[in-house]
Amino acid sequence: MQLTAAVSFLTVLQEESVSIHTYSHSFLHIILQNLEHRDAGVSNAWLETLLAVIEALPKETIRHEILNPLVSKAQLSQTLQSRLVSCKIMGKLANKFEAHIIKREILPLVKSLCQDVEYEVRTCMCRQLEHIAQGIGTELTKTVVLPELVELARDEGSSVRLAAFETLVNLLDMFDADDRSQTVLPLVKSFCEKSFKADESILVSLSFHLGKLCNGLYGIFTPEQHLRFLEFYKKLSTLGLQQENGHNDNQLQLQTLEQEKKYISVRKNCAYNFPAMIVFVDPKNFHLELYSIFFCLCHDPEVPVRYTMAISFYEVAKLLNSGVYTIHKELVTLLQDESLEVLDALVGHLPEILELMTNGGENSGSESKLLSIPDLIPALTTAEQRAATSLKWRTHEKLLQKYACLPHIISSDQIYYRFLHRMLTIILTNNVLPVQKAAARTLCVYLRYNRKQEQRHEVIQKLIEQLGQGKSYWNRLRFLDTCEFIMELFSKSFFCKYFFLPVLELTHDPVANVRMKLCYLLPKVKSTLKIPNDKHLLQQLELCIRKLLCQEKDKDVLTIVKRTVLELDRMEISVDAFQKRFYENDLLDQEKERQEHLLLEMEQLEKEKQQNEGRSTNINDKMFEKKRRDSKTSSVLAKSITLSVPGSSSGTSAGKEDKKSKLVRSQSFSTQALHPKYSNIDKCPNKSSATGYTSSVSGMGKSCMLSFSDDSFRTHSTGNSGNAAFPSSSSSRNLFNSADQKNNGNKESQSRKMSIKNRKSNS
Repeated sequence: MQLTAAVSFLTVLQEESVSIHTYSHSFLHIILQNLEHRDAGVSNAWLETLLAVIEALPKETIRHEILNPLVSKAQLSQTLQSRLVSCKIMGKLANKFEAHIIKREILPLVKSLCQDVEYEVRTCMCRQLEHIAQGIGTELTKTVVLPELVELARDEGSSVRLAAFETLVNLLDMFDADDRSQTVLPLVKSFCEKSFKADESILVSLSFHLGKLCNGLYGIFTPEQHLRFLEFYKKLSTLGLQQENGHNDNQLQLQTLEQEKKYISVRKNCAYNFPAMIVFVDPKNFHLELYSIFFCLCHDPEVPVRYTMAISFYEVAKLLNSGVYTIHKELVTLLQDESLEVLDALVGHLPEILELMTNGGENSGSESKLLSIPDLIPALTTAEQRAATSLKWRTHEKLLQKYACLPHIISSDQIYYRFLHRMLTIILTNNVLPVQKAAARTLCVYLRYNRKQEQRHEVIQKLIEQLGQGKSYWNRLRFLDTCEFIMELFSKSFFCKYFFLPVLELTHDPVANVRMKLCYLLPKVKSTLKIPNDKHLLQQLELCIRKLLCQEKDKDVLTIVKRTVLELDRMEISVDAFQKRFYENDLLDQEKERQEHLLLEMEQLEKEKQQNEGRSTNINDKMFEKKRRDSKTSSVLAKSITLSVPGSSSGTSAGKEDKKSKLVRSQSFSTQALHPKYSNIDKCPNKSSATGYTSSVSGMGKSCMLSFSDDSFRTHSTGNSGNAAFPSSSSSRNLFNSADQKNNGNKESQSRKMSIKNRKSNS
C-alpha cells in the first residue's frame, strides 16, 4: 500500500491534477513523514517521490518545508537512514539555490556528513559531491570539494575510495591544469598502482573510466606517463587470459569464480573504452600501438567482450578513417562469430561500416578496396545462413534489412549470383512474415540497382511465376507485398510495364484473403497510371473492379471492394504533364525513371566497350597484315607507274574521265562506310578508253580502296562483266596480280598498234 501511495502521489504531480500550492499543503507533509519508514523499500519509494517533487516546488516552500528540517535530520545523533536521506536531499537542493545560500547553509552539512563515522554515509555523501560542485561553481569546488575528495580517496573503506575516484573523474572538467597535475594525477597513479596489489575492488571501475581519464589528463602527461597509462590499459585488456609465453600469470593461477567474473568485466570495459584509447594514442599510431589489443578483444573467449567490441566497431572504423582497411579481418571474424548476440550488435551499423571499408578515406587506394571484397562476401553469406537457421528471427530480419546497402558496396554481378536468389528463396521458404517482407524489400532494392537487363527480366519473370502465379496462396500474398515495394522503389512506368497486369490477374484468385489484400492495394495500383499513355491499363482496372462487384461472393471481400470503389472514384489520375498537386510525386517519379534509363544506357555502354576491346585486338592484327601487304604491293605499283609514263601524252580527256570515275567510287565507298547495312555501292562506269597511265592510277585507287575496306566491309561493284564482288583481305594479292596483268596487256596492245603504224608508213 505504501509503495502504491508513493507512486500515486508522484502521478498526481506529473499529471498536474492539482496546483503546486495545493499539492505542497496536502501531500508534502505525508511524503516527509514516510521518509524514515522502517522498511527500506518503502523509504526509498517515498524519497524518489520527494526528489521529483523538489523539481516542481517553489524555492520558499523548499526552504521552509525541506531545508530547515534537514539541518536537524543530518546530525550525527540521528539514525543512519535519516542521515542517508539527508545526503541525497542535499545533492538535489544544490541546483535549486544560489551559490551563497549553498555555501552558508548546505556546505557545513556536507563537510559534516563527509566525516561521518559510518562508511555508508561517507560513500553516499561522496557521490553527491558532483551535484554540489555543479551548484557552487568552479572556485568553491576547488577550495571546498576537492580537499574533501582527496581525503575520501584515502579513506579506509573501499566503497568510499571507489566513490571518491568516480566523482573525481566526473569532475575533471572543473579542475584547471594545476589541479590536475598536482592533485588529480598523483591520486590516479596511486589508484592504478594499488588496483593490482592491495585494492582490486577499484579495478572494474578504473577500467570503465580509464578512457575518460586518459583523455581528460592528456594535456599534462609526459611521454613517459603517456606510455605508462597505455601499458596499463593493455594489461587490463588481457587480464585473466593466457599470456603470450603460454603460461598463466602467477598471481592468477588460483582464480576463483568471482575473480573470473571481475576480469571479464574489466576486459568488457576495456572494449567499451577502445575508441577513446584510439583518440589517446592518435589514429595514425593505431596499427603500431593498439592493433594487437584490438585483435585480442575481437577474439576474446567471452561473449560480453566480443559483443561490446561489435557495438563499438563502427566508432573504431570512423576514427581510423583511411586506415580502416587494417581492421577488415576483425570485421570478418565478428560476422562469423558463433554468438548471434555479437552478430546482432554488429549489424546495427553494418551499412556504415561496409561503406567505410570500401570507401574508407582519401588515402585508401582502390587496391585495398578490391582486396577487402572477396573476404567480405563469404562472411556476409555465412552470417545470413547462421541467422536463418537460428530461432532468433528478429536478428535475421534486421540482417536482411541491412543487406539492402550492398548495391553501394559490391558489384551488381556479385549481388546477383550470391545474394539475390537467396532473397527469393527466403521469400518462398521462410515461415516468418517479417523475415519474408524484409527479404522481399531487399530483393527489390537489388533489382533496382541491377545493371543487366537480361538478369532483371529473369528476376521479374521468377517473381511473377513463382510468387504471383504460385500454387500457395501465401506466395501470392507475398507477391502483393513485393509489388508494394516495387511501387515504392521504382518508377510508375516500370510497375505498369511489368507488374500491373499480373497484379490484376489476382482478382480471379480462388482465395478470399488474396482478393481482399488486392482490394486494399488497388488505390496504390491506380496511382501508378498516367493518362493518356496508360488509358488501356485504366480500362483493364475498371473491368476487373466491375467483375469483382458483380461476381464476388465473399461478404467481407465485397464490403472492401465497395469501399475501395468509393476511394478509387475520389482519386485523380496524374497526367504526363506536371500538375501542382502531384508536383513533388511527379518529380520523384521522374528522377526514378531517369535513373532506370541511366542504368540501361550504362549497360549499353559497357557492351559497346567490351565489343570495342574485342575489335581492337582484331584491328591490331589486321593493321599488321595490311602493312605487310602494302610493303609487298608497293613494288608492283611502282613498276606499273614507270611502265605507263610514256603513254601520258595520249590526251587530257581520258585523265578527266578517270578522275570522275575515282570521285564516284570514293563517294560510293564513303556512303557505304557511313551505312554498313547497305551491301551494294553505286555503279561506276568502266573507262576502257583510258590510256596506260589512267589504268595504272585507277588500279592503285582500287588497291587503296580494297586495303581500307577489308576490315569490315564486303562490297560489290559492277564492271563490263556485270556484278563482281570485292575481294576480302585474304585474296587481295590475287587482285593486285590481275591488275598488273592488265597493265602488261595494255602495254602489249600499244606495242602492236605502233608496229602496225610503222608498217603502214613504210609501205
